[in-house]
Amino acid sequence: MDNGAILLTAASLGFIHTVLGPDHYIPFVALAKARAWSRTKTALITFLCGVGHVASSVLIGLAGIWLGTAVSRLEWVEGLRGDAAGWLLLSFGLAYMVWGIKKALKNEKHSHGHSHGGPEHAHGHGHDAEHAHPHGEKASVTPWALFIVFIFGPCEPLIPVLMYPALKTGLGLALAAAAVFSIVTIATMLASVFLLLWGIKLFPVERMERYAHALAGFAVFACGVAVKAGL
Repeated sequence: MDNGAILLTAASLGFIHTVLGPDHYIPFVALAKARAWSRTKTALITFLCGVGHVASSVLIGLAGIWLGTAVSRLEWVEGLRGDAAGWLLLSFGLAYMVWGIKKALKNEKHSHGHSHGGPEHAHGHGHDAEHAHPHGEKASVTPWALFIVFIFGPCEPLIPVLMYPALKTGLGLALAAAAVFSIVTIATMLASVFLLLWGIKLFPVERMERYAHALAGFAVFACGVAVKAGL
């Protein structure tokens, strides 16, 4: 296999493993909608999580090359990281979903009728500072939680992409393949997130606004289930 074929393989694996892994983009879409993130903030959080995602696997792969570790052993380490990432997604998604349900019920409880000399109507009073200020201190916890999850999330296809060139031609080609894989992975994550956000705008979701956080938590939880199921 020549150098061009190796780099093309790295690019293909980066694209395919990202598209086939909904955990690479669904959490960002769900939380961006629920927390009303700007495009810039959504892109920045997705980008940084993507960097953490691939960088951690690159470091493990390079350590394996330096130590002369077999591919099977590195894949075992990545498997452990995958289990950890799955449990983190499950835990974070479940906790966020429960919080979102409580928030929705709280807002519903504070919705009551008022009469102003005309037809009676309802006003919803959400007494939650985070809802009024989605970019406040509490909201900053969510990006950090996602970043930690993606640090643990493995890039299983990256290990052979690193090891094969390193064994055949040296470290230079291995680093080039890792760079191509990383760039394509992060670019695919960003493209998938913004394509889905654009698609969501085509559907009326105003009635579901109260449950946005609960639905976002469920989406993250479902991604954790998918990861644990090996999807």
